[in-house]
Amino acid sequence: MSSLARRTREERERLEHELLAPLATKAHRTRGRAEEEEPDEFRTAFERDRDRIIHSKAFRRLKHKTQVFLNPDGDHFVTRMTHTIQVTQVGRAIARALGLNEDLTEAICLAHDVGHSPFGHTGEDALTPFVEGEWLHSAHGVRTLSLLEPLNLTWEVLDGVRAHSWKIDPPPNTPEGWVCRFADRIAYLTHDVSDALRAGVIEYHDLPVLALTTFGATAREWIGSMVNSVIEHSYETGRVSMRPEDLEVMQELRDFMFERVYLRPESEAQKQKAILIIQDLVRYYADHPDEVPDSYSVPEADPLTRAIDYVAGMTDRFALRAHDRLFRPTLLD
Repeated sequence: MSSLARRTREERERLEHELLAPLATKAHRTRGRAEEEEPDEFRTAFERDRDRIIHSKAFRRLKHKTQVFLNPDGDHFVTRMTHTIQVTQVGRAIARALGLNEDLTEAICLAHDVGHSPFGHTGEDALTPFVEGEWLHSAHGVRTLSLLEPLNLTWEVLDGVRAHSWKIDPPPNTPEGWVCRFADRIAYLTHDVSDALRAGVIEYHDLPVLALTTFGATAREWIGSMVNSVIEHSYETGRVSMRPEDLEVMQELRDFMFERVYLRPESEAQKQKAILIIQDLVRYYADHPDEVPDSYSVPEADPLTRAIDYVAGMTDRFALRAHDRLFRPTLLD
C-alpha cells in the first residue's frame, strides 16, 4: 500500500465540486479550446494552461521588460516578470480564501501581461498611431497566445487575459478573471511605490496620509490590508469586489502615482525616446518584412501588422540593441 495518493484528472475534477465555492469556475465545465484535445490523464484543463504559459517564450521575455523604470540599472527594481509573480501570489491568496479555482486564477495571472510591448505602457502610446483605435497590451496578449505562439488555451484563460485591465469592457466573465483585476492593481501599486521610493522619485512623507492610515505603514501591510478587503467584501456580497471605502483610497493612491511617478515631467524625455525607438523599428520592419522572423508571421498579416507583432514582442534591451544596430550613425555616414 503506497503512502502517496494517485489523483487522476477525474478525481481532481470531483474534488473541485466538493471543495470549491458554487460560484467558482469548474475545470470540467470549461467552454473549451479553439482546437479540441484529448484530456490529460492527471492535469485539469486549467492546470495544463498554467503549465503551457510558464514554458512559453512570451512568458520568459517578461524578465527583460519594463514595469515602470525603463531599462533600470538596479537589481531590485520590479520587472514584468517579478510583477507577474507577485500578481499570481496575490491572486492565489484571494482565490483560495474565497473557494475559487486557484489553477484558473494562476493561469490568468501568469499570462495577463505577456502582450506588453517594450518600455511598459509607453509602448502602447507608441504603437497606437499604427492601428485603428487603440493598441492594447491585453488584446495583444490574446493575439500572442492564440496566433503568434499558439498554445490553444481554454476560453476562460484567454477571457481573463483580455479583460484583466480595468478599462476593458466587457469585464471578465469569470470570478477568477475578476480576482486577477484586483491582484494586478494591488501588486503594481504596492511595488511601484517601493520602486519610486528606492529611486528617490518620491519621499515617504509624500505618500497620501489616507493610504497610510487605511492600509498601513509598509508595502507588506498594504498588500495584507487590500487582500483582506477584497476577501471580506467579496464574501459579504457574493461577487469578487472590494470595500468601496478602500477602493476609493486605492484610487487616490493610484492618482497620486500617476501624477508624481508615472507621468512626472522628469520622465518625459525618456518616454519620448522610447516612443521614437519603437516607432522607428515598426517603420523599418514594415519596409523590410523579410527581416521579420517566421515565428512572428501570421499568414494573412500585412507587413505593418507583422512589424507591430515583432516589435511588440521585443524586450527593452533587445529593442535598444536593434535600434542601435539599425539607426546608429557609422563613420561612413
